[in-house]
Amino acid sequence: MANPMNSNEPFDLRLPTPGCYLDPEKAGMDSDAVFQGMTAHLFYTLGKLATSASPHDLYMALSYAVKDRLMTRYLASQEVIRKKPQKTVAYLSAEFLIGPQLSNNLLNLGITQEAEDALKRFGIESLATILEVEEEPGLGNGGLGRLAACYMESLASLQVPAVGYGIRYEFGIFNQLIRDGWQVEVTDKWLKGGWPWELPQPDESCFVGFGGRTESYRDDKGNYRSRWIPSEHAIGVPHDVPVLGYRVNTCDRLRLWRADATESFDFYAFNIGDYYGAVEEKVASETLSKVLYPNDGTDEGRRLRLKQQHFFVSCSLQDMLRSLEKRSIPITEFPKHWTVQLNDTHPAIAVAELMRLLIDQYQIGWDKAWNITTSSVAYTNHTLLPEALEKWDLGLFNDLLPRHLEIIYEINWRFLQQLRLRYPGDDKILQKLSIIDEEGSKSVRMAHLATIGAHHINGVAALHSDLIKRQLLPEFAALWPEKFTNVTNGVTPRRWVALSNPSLSNLLEEEVGPNWITNMELLKKLEEKKDDNNFLQKFEETKLNGKRKLASFIHSKTGILVDPSSLFDVQVKRIHQYKRQHLNALQIIAQYLRIKNGTNKYEVPRTIIFGGKAAPGYFMAKLMIRFINGIADVVNSDPDMDGLLRVVFLPDYNVKLGEIVYPATDLSEQISTAGKEASGTGNMKFAMNGALTIGTLDGANVELRDLVKKENFFLFGKTEREIMDLKNNNYSPKTFIDKCPELKEVIRLIEIGHFSNGDKELFKPLLNSLTGHDPFFVMADFEDYLNKQDVVSECWNNKKSWNKMALLNTARSGYFSSDRSIREYCKSIWKVSPMPVEITCDVEELTN
Repeated sequence: MANPMNSNEPFDLRLPTPGCYLDPEKAGMDSDAVFQGMTAHLFYTLGKLATSASPHDLYMALSYAVKDRLMTRYLASQEVIRKKPQKTVAYLSAEFLIGPQLSNNLLNLGITQEAEDALKRFGIESLATILEVEEEPGLGNGGLGRLAACYMESLASLQVPAVGYGIRYEFGIFNQLIRDGWQVEVTDKWLKGGWPWELPQPDESCFVGFGGRTESYRDDKGNYRSRWIPSEHAIGVPHDVPVLGYRVNTCDRLRLWRADATESFDFYAFNIGDYYGAVEEKVASETLSKVLYPNDGTDEGRRLRLKQQHFFVSCSLQDMLRSLEKRSIPITEFPKHWTVQLNDTHPAIAVAELMRLLIDQYQIGWDKAWNITTSSVAYTNHTLLPEALEKWDLGLFNDLLPRHLEIIYEINWRFLQQLRLRYPGDDKILQKLSIIDEEGSKSVRMAHLATIGAHHINGVAALHSDLIKRQLLPEFAALWPEKFTNVTNGVTPRRWVALSNPSLSNLLEEEVGPNWITNMELLKKLEEKKDDNNFLQKFEETKLNGKRKLASFIHSKTGILVDPSSLFDVQVKRIHQYKRQHLNALQIIAQYLRIKNGTNKYEVPRTIIFGGKAAPGYFMAKLMIRFINGIADVVNSDPDMDGLLRVVFLPDYNVKLGEIVYPATDLSEQISTAGKEASGTGNMKFAMNGALTIGTLDGANVELRDLVKKENFFLFGKTEREIMDLKNNNYSPKTFIDKCPELKEVIRLIEIGHFSNGDKELFKPLLNSLTGHDPFFVMADFEDYLNKQDVVSECWNNKKSWNKMALLNTARSGYFSSDRSIREYCKSIWKVSPMPVEITCDVEELTN
């Protein structure tokens, strides 16, 4: 070997490939190896003896042992990308609601039983005891983050090289408590016990600037240039989380950025007594990755939110560009090696930031930089709600990102020049499509920036994509029809069936074989069993198993006793007026009145279950939670409701709780106002687990109904076009209230304070909204919704028919696998192919 002290003489040492780092203790897949790995980590990593280890200690030890087994695959996957450069997917998202990791990694490795056997040697009889200890990562809020997590898992399972880029939030959105019926937000300290799944990579940190000024100059070739001189900086420290595919060697990564200060401590300030000033910069910088979605109801909140978005986008793009430099690949070949997907409008600043990096840092000319950017970036729109489309006040934007605003002005000027040629003399269309909104307080339209800078714009359900082209961005769609496409959302069957519903998973494997989990279309074979009474009985038993588990959970968490044989009617999702939890609440009051009045025709026992969080600053959504809990208090304490009606609000709804709820649900409530929900993914999870849906023609409900067939879906409500007609013809909620006596009586009962302990003022804001302008057409859909609930009750009373309908929902839900969604992205938008990973040194060779 060469002399290691002589820096001019190269080493002769042959480095092992990642697959050869294996040893049985860290890579063996049998229960003995898992046990040995746990024992070693208890002692050497955690400093604990097995005899005194707590459940949390054992959770940490098992997690570290499992992570050891990921590392071979993780390092081999990185090595494949290094040796065989191929286009990699960069998925930029403000949220990654990845859920608990231990059970998912055990499933994908195929060692769940081995881990359970190893735990028994520590005196733990059930893996569930350890899984209960795991904190859920507070990296997301709702559907957007959960979708990102499903897509990352599918990318790895399909062996597509990918990096998910986001923020490592120290505190999640919040933990939700219910006190006196109200939502109370408590800090989500999800990292307090340590998180064994991350790999800090401080040597790959990035610098990010904010504020300051720009100055113009000419480079040595005489070209005009602009230089940004930021007034403050932060350091982005990456923390990598391995994302293992199902029973493959591909292990992609989630790279989450933690904000750190450029200077940790000002000793001079400290020494002269300015103790706050000594750490002021550190505190300000690190605030960037403290909390998911700071309240943007204040100037400081809006400022922090924009800084967060730029922070993680800049770090991520720098990381991508640096990866090319490390491999001596020309920066101009960026589009051949990276495809950058913007998950909604939060990362839209990527268009301006990539241009800045290319022009200012790499001295690439404008036209070539613009070609690189528009060849690399794609944009997924997830909402039609104007407030979610990210518009930033021009003054704030200029204060924080002056160089980016210069670049946006230039992008906009060039774009408007194109428009003038296309629409000569039409100033209105220029104003409408401009990135800069000139009306009122001027602002930057981030959705327009993303649309102009992306090579593809996709919606997430067929109806949603149509509405983007017809309502949200019609002029852009007319200008560039080839840019606009649809990729309907999907969810991973690994977590949402195999993990969360093992009894159903086992039944599916018995009937169609084990490959359904990676090829959901195989479930169509279940249609052959729709008239098989024995099979339908087995199918019903899997549902009853889930309902018993949820009933036990409800009793332990809320003290409410529910009957597992009752119809479990469930609405779990973010609390928002357009999702119309209050429509569901109103029909509960109607059912309550029918029982009280003796006019309840079907006498179907129902347990109606809600779950979801309201944004802390969203008063009406929080009042809706209070309203639901007020109804629950009255219903659950009334002896007349015994055996017929129960109402439950599950606090702190999250992924872990979803894994209990979806398998237990009989009826899925997907009742948003038509034209408001982009897609939804809860509807897919429910259908996979054999729930029937009552819903509007909104989001992915349209495709779900087409696939399961209309006779297996309870449709109600106005269509999107009918809603638009009502809106355009001076919609009056009073018209619908006057012609529905039951609705009138429901409103009267709320007005007299029946559900608020006699307080007539408590729910007045909610009532005024519903009976005044009713922005989400609750009154217009109420009567049809109530009538369709009667059809649900009638169907429930014929259990054989119900079970057949439920089975067909599962059998026909394969389209909604996120594997299908990712294949569509790969083919039509990203143009990437799978890259299988081989482990060069087999574990079995080491254990034989």
